[in-house]
Amino acid sequence: MTGEHLDATIARRVRRLETLLEEKGLITGERVDEAIDAFLASSAPANGARVVARAWTDEAFRSRLLADGTAAVRELGYMEGSYQRLRVVENTADTHNVVVCTLCSCYPLRLLGPSPSWYKSEAYRSRVVREPRSVLREFGLELPDTVAVTVWDSSAESRYMVLPRRPEGTEGLAEEELAALVTRNALIGTAAL
Repeated sequence: MTGEHLDATIARRVRRLETLLEEKGLITGERVDEAIDAFLASSAPANGARVVARAWTDEAFRSRLLADGTAAVRELGYMEGSYQRLRVVENTADTHNVVVCTLCSCYPLRLLGPSPSWYKSEAYRSRVVREPRSVLREFGLELPDTVAVTVWDSSAESRYMVLPRRPEGTEGLAEEELAALVTRNALIGTAAL
């Protein structure tokens, strides 16, 4: 089943469930819209940036984040109600990580906000697996040949987020100032800081 077909099937199921709940008087369409709006309002790349800044300033949190991303992020209140497993992969001097969902566009929405259109595109989903350096170069990220590139494929059960390398010269910055440096693309791995 292709990603588009799976997305359409899920969308039909969701709509049918909404219709049944409305018909039984358990919820109104307006309440469904309010819940979706509230969820999206609390879903933003700033959440992922705060997670990264905490990892950069708190070694114990960083260790927990890399060992069990779901539990560590729940400490900050970002994974409540989520059934997916979050795996956080760390960029180092020798390894650069990039995230994709080859089947559809699975993505840690609460931490990164709505996914960019390019993340959902078939071109990105297929090419980043086959030729990650070329795709990263198109994003303006040129990595030395000595840096290994690892591509992580998200799924319905598991989501990935990149822990970017902390920029040099930021040792004196507070957590809030560090969070302001983190971009959504860095959290996906298509950019470095």
